[in-house]
Amino acid sequence: MNEFIALPPLPGELDKKRVLNHLPTVMATIKRNIPRIGERNPKIGNADFSWTHCGAFDWVSSFWAGQLWLCYQTTADEQFKNSAKLRKSYFANMLLDPFWLDHDLGFQYSLSCVAEYKLTGCEDAKMMALRAADHLIHRFRKVGGYIVAWNDTHPLALEKPDVIQGKSIIDSLQNTALLFWAAEVTGAPRYREVAIRHSETLAKHIVRDDFSTYHSFNFDPIYQTPVKGETFQGYADESCWARGQSWAIHGYAQTYQYTKDEHFLDLAKKLARFATEVITPDGVPVWDYRLPADEIQYKDSSAGAITAAGFMLIAQSLEDKAELLPRDDAQRTQLLEEAAQFSDWACTCCRA
Repeated sequence: MNEFIALPPLPGELDKKRVLNHLPTVMATIKRNIPRIGERNPKIGNADFSWTHCGAFDWVSSFWAGQLWLCYQTTADEQFKNSAKLRKSYFANMLLDPFWLDHDLGFQYSLSCVAEYKLTGCEDAKMMALRAADHLIHRFRKVGGYIVAWNDTHPLALEKPDVIQGKSIIDSLQNTALLFWAAEVTGAPRYREVAIRHSETLAKHIVRDDFSTYHSFNFDPIYQTPVKGETFQGYADESCWARGQSWAIHGYAQTYQYTKDEHFLDLAKKLARFATEVITPDGVPVWDYRLPADEIQYKDSSAGAITAAGFMLIAQSLEDKAELLPRDDAQRTQLLEEAAQFSDWACTCCRA
């Protein structure tokens, strides 16, 4: 039985060729922005086509570096590599003050230092990423089986100081990739063991019976027993934050690729099926899948892009390609096409 269900057809003819035709446009846009951005790391694209840039320890600080490394991987153009390497000091400085480091180490170092090591063999980048992995496994609570998300420096600590030391969040399923990589390059099983145990714990507590998800889950910080699920960025505790659902889809598909444990692939497919049942026909999620109809239906294209990437990983993992439906390919294609068209139009307006 298929794990996906069909949705209404998307408008227009969408195929692989059209997406590939946009790829040079996307990379050209990134290249044009290199001198505008310089050594900074963009954080938010503002409505006036300017950027807000990352401060120290920002969880999205590696996203620009990740784009640059992808472009270098595709083109072998040294300009992309050189611009990405300019950011190494930012990530080196982060490791000098571990008081501020949290579970986002996976985001921060997988897209920057791990990518640099894989593409260039740079030993400095490798060692920085391994130091980050060591900091990440130190956040693991052995009795509870989870990685603590945030520190006492997080804004939530002021509001709920009693829960911050026992909170894990769905985003962390992306950060385990750093641990799987560390296990591969060092041969040390502890990284892999922590990544798998954490993924299993979240599968038990943060994924609901209907395969929607909580954004976060609280454990007793002393006894490590499960307490309850709640949200920090979604509409309500029992709603379903769309980006969180996408982190779970991609995260468990990614975990399967590292472990080949069919349980994780099956879970990724069921999480994806939930998303296909509730996503709107335009393929771009509302920011919370259980947002009441009388609320403004703001869209979250980032949730759509992450979901599309998760679908891609699932598709790569399936032995029976009959499980794929045309809708799934169309969803991925539409998101990529719209992003390419917008970036081509906007690049002449953006300013650093």
